[in-house]
Amino acid sequence: MAKKDHVSETPATALLRASKVAFTEHPYEYLEHGGAQHSAQVLGVDPFMVVKTLVMQDEKARPLLVLMHGNRKVSTRNLARQIGAKSVEPCKPEVANRHSGYLVGGTSPFGTRKQMPVYIEQAILSLPKILINGGRRGYLVGLDPQVCVQLLGAQPVNCALEE
Repeated sequence: MAKKDHVSETPATALLRASKVAFTEHPYEYLEHGGAQHSAQVLGVDPFMVVKTLVMQDEKARPLLVLMHGNRKVSTRNLARQIGAKSVEPCKPEVANRHSGYLVGGTSPFGTRKQMPVYIEQAILSLPKILINGGRRGYLVGLDPQVCVQLLGAQPVNCALEE
């Protein structure tokens, strides 16, 4: 039987391990609608370094992932312009769950059910380390943000709005 402080494998951690990515595990008490601000507070880190994974879609309902600072919002207008879409909007939770294979609140960009283009807020790439969802509610993994580019082909964008 596994010890309680170890979080069982998720598709995200399986992919990270298979890709030999060094990461730290940060389980915390999940709070419904608490978001990145809550996890940052509980873990005692700056919400700017907690990265949320947002499942969005373009005007043709093609899914995409946006990686954004925990204390910023996405300017969907700026994002659409930068990726050559007419419009971008968040997916409804049930649609997001279907695309990613994860429950909203536990969405990781790693090990998603569908391959989707990934866009990362440019400033995230200058951080030495980020905390990002590990594929389960109440579970973040700490890693080098460059992993998002290397493993996911994440493309840098500038679409952050102050929260």
